[in-house]
Amino acid sequence: MAAAGAEVGEDKYRSFIHGESERNTVWRYGGPPNYDTVNKLFEEERTHVWAEGSLEEKVQRLLKSWEMELVHKARPEDQKTVSSERYTTSTNGMSALTRAEVMAIGGYNNFLRTKLPPEHRIYDPDSESPESAMDTFKTAFPRGFAIEVLDVYSGPPKIAFKFRHWGYMEGPFKGHPPHGHRVEFIGVCIFHVDEEMKVEKSEYFYERGNFLASFLSAPAADAAPGSGSSGCPVMHGN
Repeated sequence: MAAAGAEVGEDKYRSFIHGESERNTVWRYGGPPNYDTVNKLFEEERTHVWAEGSLEEKVQRLLKSWEMELVHKARPEDQKTVSSERYTTSTNGMSALTRAEVMAIGGYNNFLRTKLPPEHRIYDPDSESPESAMDTFKTAFPRGFAIEVLDVYSGPPKIAFKFRHWGYMEGPFKGHPPHGHRVEFIGVCIFHVDEEMKVEKSEYFYERGNFLASFLSAPAADAAPGSGSSGCPVMHGN
């Protein structure tokens, strides 16, 4: 399996942020993202340190680079890990969306799609824009939302892997006060890739309800931010 990007740039874990290949990239928020803060959280709390060049390290780099490009690059032609013309994505077996549909609703809203009626939703993706969703989770996770690969079950062209996603709720979430605890979840993803290692299809599976319920814990008077317990061990982090 080839590396997700030949040009690593200045980020340790993501390709296609800096360098000559990004000279003409149009960035959604005015410039290339800086992941220093979330990289620090990742390095402090990851459960695996994959050897450079291993299958696990390559999949983890692909995952992080793919997420970065979908969030931060405004034009399909600038995205080097995504097969923009063919790309579709689905979450928990719901109907697949095209790249254009995902860009229109936002990555968080796609990831948190639900069939629950609005009155039972802790977070309602149908009422959020891509910008408001981003602001909501950036506010709740000021140190970022780290992600790591735990296991890789198969290599290309159908890459199946287990991942962990986590952050600390040190800011409010939809009117709920910060509790300072870790919010995380574990899920499984399948990347279908072409011969150039571009993702043509992504399928995510995780427990949405327990992840969102983790934001509702009462603040602990004796818990310093970042010291608390995790939420559901199955779904505290995608």
